[in-house]
Amino acid sequence: MSTATVKSFLEEMRWRGQLHQCTDEAALEKHLSTGVRRAYAGFDPTADSLTIGNLVTIMALARFQRAGNAAVALMGGGTGLIGDPSGKSAERQLMTAETVANNVAKIEKIFDRILDFKGESGFPKATMLNNIDWLAKLGYIEALRDIGKYFSVNMMMQKDSVRDRLHNRDQGISYTEFSYMILQSYDFLHLFRADGVTMQLGGSDQWGNIVGGCDLIRRAATAPNNESFGVTWPLVTKADGGKFGKTESGAIWLTKERTSPFAYYQFWLNAADADVVRFLKTFTFLPQDEIAALEEKVMTEPGAREAQRTLAREATQIVHGESEMQQAESAGKALFSGDIAGLSAALLDEVFASAPTVTLAKTRLEGDGVVLMDLLVEVQAVASKREAKEFLGNGSVTVNGQKAGAEQKLKTSDLLHGSVIAIRRGKKNWHVTKWQ
Repeated sequence: MSTATVKSFLEEMRWRGQLHQCTDEAALEKHLSTGVRRAYAGFDPTADSLTIGNLVTIMALARFQRAGNAAVALMGGGTGLIGDPSGKSAERQLMTAETVANNVAKIEKIFDRILDFKGESGFPKATMLNNIDWLAKLGYIEALRDIGKYFSVNMMMQKDSVRDRLHNRDQGISYTEFSYMILQSYDFLHLFRADGVTMQLGGSDQWGNIVGGCDLIRRAATAPNNESFGVTWPLVTKADGGKFGKTESGAIWLTKERTSPFAYYQFWLNAADADVVRFLKTFTFLPQDEIAALEEKVMTEPGAREAQRTLAREATQIVHGESEMQQAESAGKALFSGDIAGLSAALLDEVFASAPTVTLAKTRLEGDGVVLMDLLVEVQAVASKREAKEFLGNGSVTVNGQKAGAEQKLKTSDLLHGSVIAIRRGKKNWHVTKWQ
């Protein structure tokens, strides 16, 4: 394999703005040029899904694999029983072994669309491992003698995750969480010895843990075959200073049970102009020239929002697949146009998940039905009957996408899927009525 081919991983990460820290970049470039290499990144099973913050790591592993190397996704089934103190101001609530195992099983399904575990792409196969398989077998005395002797308590206390907690007397840090970095470092040593893994990848908040692993390998492995490397990327931020990956309804997750494909698509579609190019570089596989062309469109035709639409399509397809992406895109177009009658019941629920919703008695729709003007006031779509008359008079109200008349009454024939009537006032103000 040529140097130009294998170096493409670092080059790719660099132009995408994803190369933040490297233990020895020159030595790593040489290391990568000598054949297929193996790198790993760890995933903490604190929930039964991962968030889009974790997607940065999965994408980095995929780029490593696409550069002709072997990627290793490491599930923290063992370290998850302890908890990483990094970025935490208080002690984590310990999870049961059953909860951690269940979380790991559900998280593993996320990777299949992004990493190639079968070798079908022509690149080296990716591997998924779980550190409970070796940490559970590690005896306490063995850990103290064979691992602990290489760690300086003075050094460990200088780590940000430890120092910040030590200075906060109300919280402090337990010996359990204090020991986390030893276990994570041992993961690297074990993978180095058992699987020939020579690189660890992670976000910049993991730099201390990654360096700890490299240092343990240097001390515990036999020279000259004790060379290992660490690479990090910057944490994702928003240009306006807001927290990335959060919406009014909560975090954005990578499984549809937690965040629907429609909501996922809409999250990316709503990216600000100041963020969209960085997000395209980080969360898609689009090549440099295509992203450069989209960046030009952001500057010259921002109203078209072509970059945002491309980001939403690409990012949703990567995580949820082509079919789910197309449904999410169609649902978004239907919501914008108002033509919602063709949406399935499940998709209708997703589309209007955050819209004001009231539940009413279906019997009211029988006979003469419900006067729409009165209903607009009842569901607080308008402030008064006079306002309702005004909006109906100028054609600003639609029922299930159809323009409503001033004297219109709603009946059972207006129900979508036998239970829903969606009213829109203006272009964006939807009010959902559910009839039971």
